[in-house]
Amino acid sequence: MRSIPSVATFFLATIMSSNIYAQKIVIAHRGASGYLPEHTLEAKAMAYAQGAHYIEQDLVMTRDDNLIVLHDITLDRTTDVDEKFPGRARSDGRYYAIDFTLEEIRTLNATEAFRTENGEKVQALSQRFPLGKGSFRVPTFQEEIEMIQGLNISTGRDVGIYPEIKQPAFHRQEGKDISTRVVEVLKEYGYTSKSSKVFLQTFDYEELGLIQKEIFPSVGIEVSLIMLIGNRSDYPWMLESDGMSKLAYSADGIGPSYNLVVDRASEVGDIRVTELVTQAHGAGLAVHPYTFRADPGAVPDYAGSFEELLDIHYFQADVDGLFTDFPDRVVQFLQSR
Repeated sequence: MRSIPSVATFFLATIMSSNIYAQKIVIAHRGASGYLPEHTLEAKAMAYAQGAHYIEQDLVMTRDDNLIVLHDITLDRTTDVDEKFPGRARSDGRYYAIDFTLEEIRTLNATEAFRTENGEKVQALSQRFPLGKGSFRVPTFQEEIEMIQGLNISTGRDVGIYPEIKQPAFHRQEGKDISTRVVEVLKEYGYTSKSSKVFLQTFDYEELGLIQKEIFPSVGIEVSLIMLIGNRSDYPWMLESDGMSKLAYSADGIGPSYNLVVDRASEVGDIRVTELVTQAHGAGLAVHPYTFRADPGAVPDYAGSFEELLDIHYFQADVDGLFTDFPDRVVQFLQSR
């Protein structure tokens, strides 16, 4: 069983930060999701206490146009929606958040991620917080912002937010303009310029351009935009020699899978860093790869440990920051440099 240092230790460490910790950023992926159910306020509060510089929010819309913090557009991987609302699934058997009101979603219990096998719920990562235990809820975007901003006031820190607009094309097909609503909320809470502590991310390049060219001017803000890149087939042109220069017209940075930063064919003693970071930096783009996990079996064979994986990406590949389920481990690593 992992030894988890106290919250007080984490917070003290953030005050006594090293120069490297100040230069390289730590992004809490769905909060401290290695320790508590993802995207719950409890996981976000823990990530804050562990010293993360930014905390991520995946955003989807409800039937009554509220923004909730949820990784999937469906509720069935991390809640008990099938028990609370049997019969409300679509024809594909999935329970879509957009089919439920916020009031209905507030009745759900959020839990550690699971899959269903032969009618039984099986925890996806067995060494994480026990499935079905505790009392957790699905928060709204506003609730999470208010918690983070409140902690910034009470602690004197300046932790940022890192929202992702989930599947904007799906939302538009369902009659919802999720991107405009997200940008409106950012403005309401004072995130209005590139100097604001926020990165806004999406996997949808067309939506990225729409946000930059139409939604930002309409709402009256302009914050930093991050283009997420999952694999080479998503937008092949982005990984060509001039791809980053072209992308720089629309984005301020990229969030690639770390397999695009260090080649999967790498071996111990033969780390093959791709040209992606060099090309991105040459175009003035920040690079924040995802997702760094310390669970058993999660570290690729070319790295001897989780910390070695961090070293390869932060210092050999020279990324600017990274997404992790274990913010404490990454903060401690940077502070030890």
